[in-house]
Amino acid sequence: MGPAGDTARPGRFFGVYLLYCLNPRHRGRVYVGFTVNPARRVQQHNGGRKKGGAWRTSGRGPWEMVLLVHGFPSAVAALRFEWAWQHPHASRRLTHVGPRLRSEAAFAFHLRVLAHMLRAPPWARLPLTVRWPRADFRRELCPPPPPHMPLAFGPPPARASARGSRSGPSADAAAACALCARSFQEEEGPLCCPHPGCCLRAHMICLAEEFLREEPEELLPLEGQCPGCKNSVLWGDLIWLCQVGTEEEEEDLELEEEHWTDMLET
Repeated sequence: MGPAGDTARPGRFFGVYLLYCLNPRHRGRVYVGFTVNPARRVQQHNGGRKKGGAWRTSGRGPWEMVLLVHGFPSAVAALRFEWAWQHPHASRRLTHVGPRLRSEAAFAFHLRVLAHMLRAPPWARLPLTVRWPRADFRRELCPPPPPHMPLAFGPPPARASARGSRSGPSADAAAACALCARSFQEEEGPLCCPHPGCCLRAHMICLAEEFLREEPEELLPLEGQCPGCKNSVLWGDLIWLCQVGTEEEEEDLELEEEHWTDMLET
């Protein structure tokens, strides 16, 4: 496996969360949402509509974020996951999931849906992490997540600074792909091996093809052997290192989060 663990990592954060209502009058209610900043999003929900929360959670707090799925490659991928989790009956990928039973709590039903989502394409091959911010809410998912999706506990680790986070030589020293020898274009960032001392820099498509030699029918790798240092690397770790954003981009993502929340609730 790659060297990355539950520590500070560079890159943008895209997550889909499950809130649980602790208010005795509404206890047991749940809410599914998308976020780029989990801690801030919980504060907004508990602050009501005036603080940026959703109308479905406003005035019913306190809410607790009890489950978080993160590691999506883009905001669009996370938003599609959010929609399917909210509307499993309308998703063509979840037709095998039965409707909520009369005796089934909302929390249990959403966990049942999530378990099947993590095993269904295209989500089954994404480099996701299933995180339980509160361990006392943890339940075993059935079916369990794929082996490449780790379980984590507690709040997500802080993101590392984007500057100087990539390993390997500078762009001037390695301006060409190690696999095809073609130069990198300005709009495409190379994938860099996360292992210390490895200088591999490659086009995303080149490295994906290298990792998928034994799985030619697949489009997205799970992991592979670095052609440079020969160590095993998770595809998700490579994507995390490639998705290094500026502070301005992070602010734009937070505004996008609020925009989509408003759009979906009107």
